[in-house]
Amino acid sequence: MSCFSCFSSHEKKSSRNSHNNKRKEPSPAIHPQGETLFQRQKSKPKPQTQTHQNQQSRFEATHQKTSYKDEGNNNIAAQTFTFRELATTTKNFRQQCLIGEGGFGRVYKGHLDKTGQVVAVKQLDRNGLQGNKEFLVEVLMLSLLHHSNLVNLIGYCADGDQRLLVYEYMPLGSLEDHLLDLSPGQSPLDWYTRMKIALDAAKGLEYLHDKANPPVIYRDLKSSNILLDKEYNAKLSDFGLAKLGPVGDNTHVSSRVMGTYGYCAPEYQRTGQLTVKSDVYSFGVVLLELITGKRAVDITKDGHEQNLVTWAEPILKDTSRYIELADPLLEDDFPKKNFNQAVAVAAMCLQDDAAVRPLISDVVTALSFLGQEPYNNIGLIGSSPINNNTTTSHKSQVPIVENHKEKEEEEISVVERQRAVAEAIEWGSNSRNTMQDH
Repeated sequence: MSCFSCFSSHEKKSSRNSHNNKRKEPSPAIHPQGETLFQRQKSKPKPQTQTHQNQQSRFEATHQKTSYKDEGNNNIAAQTFTFRELATTTKNFRQQCLIGEGGFGRVYKGHLDKTGQVVAVKQLDRNGLQGNKEFLVEVLMLSLLHHSNLVNLIGYCADGDQRLLVYEYMPLGSLEDHLLDLSPGQSPLDWYTRMKIALDAAKGLEYLHDKANPPVIYRDLKSSNILLDKEYNAKLSDFGLAKLGPVGDNTHVSSRVMGTYGYCAPEYQRTGQLTVKSDVYSFGVVLLELITGKRAVDITKDGHEQNLVTWAEPILKDTSRYIELADPLLEDDFPKKNFNQAVAVAAMCLQDDAAVRPLISDVVTALSFLGQEPYNNIGLIGSSPINNNTTTSHKSQVPIVENHKEKEEEEISVVERQRAVAEAIEWGSNSRNTMQDH
């Protein structure tokens, strides 16, 4: 089943009209730059209006028919906004409201007059990297997919040639802002916050891979696409490159290579064959960024140090050198065993052989353990203490104590299972390195 029928016929028509231009489009692992669908239509205003209306009708019909299971089992339709409404929301896209800028366009902070809600408004650059197809994909995906670790799409605008997306506002910006672009005096992320962010991102991928039906391959996981709320809860954003995964007996889907250099899986770059394990590789790169504090690609470095995975590869094969990967800003303030296990998880995610990489569900289980604060004298930090209210009769205290004990034992059992998975992944990474050395 495909939920992209909303623009399939439009895409075919466009491809026939621009057959000669198609060969000129780049295919490296970056967003393609060139003509958008709208630009190709611009010289024919009459067909453009008709095409736009047909496209909107197909989109709305597909949106109503296609559904995914979400956390609350309720698909919330995205609102439609006029360009005038969003201009008012962002104070006519004033410079003071600008909070981000990239190849796709600009992002502004605004307030919706009707609800008073603070939002982020992404205005797509008509000459930028994200075209009409990516816009439709993102609206459709985020209208149908709902999870606490996916950014919430509030609505969109498709007035004339304007393409805007309205999201929930994430006050702390992106992971990149707090990990790789620290301003003077800005405190670095501590170890447990980093592991919490990694866990949240993994949970978002797990929902896309295992809960969505058909599965969704995110295809553009990177630190700048992981947004943070005021409590450092992480959410995946920017679904313009998302693609439906293989179903039935199919092992992969074929696609023109897209994404961001430094994060793309090697087999995807070589063959264009895309699987959920391609996302697992990208996650491994992000996890390595969290561990090292280094960029996936840094052209200011020399030689092999420009590519993080290339630089880290020999270290990942030698467990005695794992500590060399630690971000100096952490100042060795992390549990060494947990650190080694996190590195091992990254190493397994970054295996060249996609079949050897773990499922994202196993990564979630391992990180659930690694991201936990140490025990206190009662149980896990944050556990409620046993009720020792002396004014309550002994008879009424017994079940409370027993219930708490059962709950504590259940929590410890879960932690033990998570620890076992983390240790299994670590063992798998170490044993694979040993086999390769021989």
